[in-house]
Amino acid sequence: MIARKVAEQKPALQSFHSMGKILGIWLQRALRAAHRPPGEIMRRLLQEGRAWPDRYRAPPAARLAGAEFAGLFGAPDLGGLWQRLAESGFPAITTASHGQEISSRFPDETQRIEAAAKRILSGEINILGLEAALLPSPPNWSADFTAGHSWPESYFRDLDLNDLDRASDVKVPWELSRLQWLIPVGQQYLISGENECAEFARLILADWIDRNAYGRGVNWGVAMEAAMRLITWSWLFHVFAEADAWKDEGFRKRFLKSMYQHAVFCDRYLEDYGAGGNHLIADAAALVFAGSFFANKGPAAIWAERGWRVLGDEFPRQVGEDGVDFEGSSAYHRFVAELFLWAARCRLADGAEVPDSYQTGLKKMAKFTAAYTRPDGRAPLWGDNDNGRVLPFGGQHINDHSYLPALIAASLGGDLGSVPSQDARGEIIWAEGAGQGQGSRQNREPASQAFAESGVYVMASGDDHIFIDCATVGAAGRGGHGHNDCLSFEAYLDGVPLITDSGSYVYTASAQWRDRFRASAAHNAPLVDGREANRFVGGRELFLLHDDAVPDMRDWSIAPGFDRLRGAHSGYQRLARPVTPVRTIVLDKSAHRLAVRDQFEGGGEHDLSVTLHFAPGIELSETGRGQWKLTAGSKQFGLIFAPKSDWTAAADRSWISESYGAKEERACLSFQRRGELAPLKFGIYPAASAPAAAIDWLDRIFREPL
Repeated sequence: MIARKVAEQKPALQSFHSMGKILGIWLQRALRAAHRPPGEIMRRLLQEGRAWPDRYRAPPAARLAGAEFAGLFGAPDLGGLWQRLAESGFPAITTASHGQEISSRFPDETQRIEAAAKRILSGEINILGLEAALLPSPPNWSADFTAGHSWPESYFRDLDLNDLDRASDVKVPWELSRLQWLIPVGQQYLISGENECAEFARLILADWIDRNAYGRGVNWGVAMEAAMRLITWSWLFHVFAEADAWKDEGFRKRFLKSMYQHAVFCDRYLEDYGAGGNHLIADAAALVFAGSFFANKGPAAIWAERGWRVLGDEFPRQVGEDGVDFEGSSAYHRFVAELFLWAARCRLADGAEVPDSYQTGLKKMAKFTAAYTRPDGRAPLWGDNDNGRVLPFGGQHINDHSYLPALIAASLGGDLGSVPSQDARGEIIWAEGAGQGQGSRQNREPASQAFAESGVYVMASGDDHIFIDCATVGAAGRGGHGHNDCLSFEAYLDGVPLITDSGSYVYTASAQWRDRFRASAAHNAPLVDGREANRFVGGRELFLLHDDAVPDMRDWSIAPGFDRLRGAHSGYQRLARPVTPVRTIVLDKSAHRLAVRDQFEGGGEHDLSVTLHFAPGIELSETGRGQWKLTAGSKQFGLIFAPKSDWTAAADRSWISESYGAKEERACLSFQRRGELAPLKFGIYPAASAPAAAIDWLDRIFREPL
């Protein structure tokens, strides 16, 4: 009797528990609203009002028959609509003739694609640093399979996407559902015509559509995820539209309706909350793609117009006159540039115009990318990196940005002075065709450049490359994807990456690791009293920082033999005994030497520390008091510091994340001082060009005019 009563009450108890969880989610949202400006709160409330009816109404176009649906876009029936869309253009390679030309002219690229497609067809995929993740059969699209956690198929506004109380990462199901990992299968189909590729892609898409009802589940959590799927699926459609495996009328109807629902979702839930950001750019770019996909007919014309208008409005808001994206991250600069670029390519493919101002802005973004990209093609680990891409056609390392300036130049015309690395060549080939894949990585002599509006400086000469951050916190003072990295730098000397920042590792999977990687101590910058240069907002806010560290650029000069930067910031003015860290960096171009001096303006006793985080593979050994040897393969470098009487140095280990979701240990060297403020100087140089008297050189380089 008791057991039966408990069983009868169980559904009610479950319903009560579910309601309690939803109320908890909304309470957390209300608490986070305290850190948002009134305008953003109002925009979010208005969107909640728009979202409420979607709880109860049928998905868009769900009740339309095939002919009725086709009529929305001026087609007589579903078959006619499919054919019309298949014959429309796409701003990348999607035909077998082009694929076969690529195969004949680039055998290495063909081998790469064939191997990648073979792995994917056997269930092995590469996402978010998980290089050998086995795809479940069938996939659990709503699960973080690394943590064994699944999100329920609830209405998307009732889900806790962050779920910080549980070891789970919402980016895993999101990245899985973007289906960008299917791109090599599409490329292999264009090269070989293997129907197995088309069949596999159809099964994956059909399964996703069947198990992710519109507006239900984690993969509809934000409009950006619908946007990224829409762009990738558009390419897959143009690749496979005429394949035998895609001729089933039922599948065609479900696929086209799903594409329509994705477009409606992006339009209805455009993430325009007043603060900008890459989500809004992705949503708008997807609307441009949706308009093009549906041949700019009926509602598609409205989507395209709105998307393009948003992109035009946001470009000058989010990208400075110097071409730097405002989020304080090289990875997000690349991602946003790709979004702006692919939307422009889509528009050009449709025969529409792209304003000169828009093209000029993209070329400035390309110039900044070319400047921050090291001679080996890699980008600095500046700010966050979630591996975000738009249409990743190449097989290069995720941090190889060398292709982007070349792709922008190929798309818009002009010579931006950059050739992609050998590994990144596929990005150009599959966007522009086999004729654009020639050339070797023999760039112009690198030049030092200042992007002063955004606070980023690059010292470059031959095989030397120094990236310096003297910028405000990202996202116009909100934090966003920026880190506590003002006055931090990366050093690539004599062709060797020596000093790097730390990357970002994860977001919602762990609030502790999230904060650890964006903290001041994870960067090559002065630290005072163990305090953050910009305070964390706290609570459950993983993407906000207080705007404490206001940069002060005091000197930037370029000369034939030396480059010099002197900068400071106000992040420690809030201390009881205020301190201003002042850093001077000098690149001795003739000998591949780097000298850094840290001074501290203020008074009183403090705990001072400066940590240098070395690139993976660098071996660190002490050769004498105040002297260290850095070994990078066959090359050796010396490192000295002074004054040894005021500072101590200790070798340690720290973490680096070169890809989202992956981290590894590497060597670091920490300089420490407790007491009255005192300056620190350190220098790094190749053993082959070591100064005869290293300490004298270090003293002299800061005394002499450059």
